[in-house]
Amino acid sequence: MALYEHVFLARQDLAQAQVDALAEIATKIIQDNDGRVVKTETWGLRSLAYKIAKNRKAHYVMLEIDAPGSVIVELERQIQINEDIIRYMTVKVDELEAGPTVMMRKSERDRERRGDREGGRGADRDGRPDRGDRPERSERPRRDFDGE
Repeated sequence: MALYEHVFLARQDLAQAQVDALAEIATKIIQDNDGRVVKTETWGLRSLAYKIAKNRKAHYVMLEIDAPGSVIVELERQIQINEDIIRYMTVKVDELEAGPTVMMRKSERDRERRGDREGGRGADRDGRPDRGDRPERSERPRRDFDGE
């Protein structure tokens, strides 16, 4: 059997219980067709990059699946019928990620991004040095308009 990651976006006005029910429906479809859901992650209500069907936000859910290709065809067919799901994507992968996915490791990302900001000078979000590391204006070389 092949390994897949399946992510779907549910409408923003759904309650979390309804989103969990959608994940259970997808799991049941997979299991009824001789597939297996290895892991289910709910990433929560997140902002979209652009509006989709008048939604600015969506509930994200990811399923890691071990199943034959025919199961994915049936799952996507059922999802297209459901009006609560506004987008979905299934990707075939070589191996499934052990432990939580990158989206679930948010606290680790925040700690890495903050770096040493609390204790002193560090790097900004882009990894560049703080402005405190730049030489003062008077110390910078002056350039004339003709390039000399």
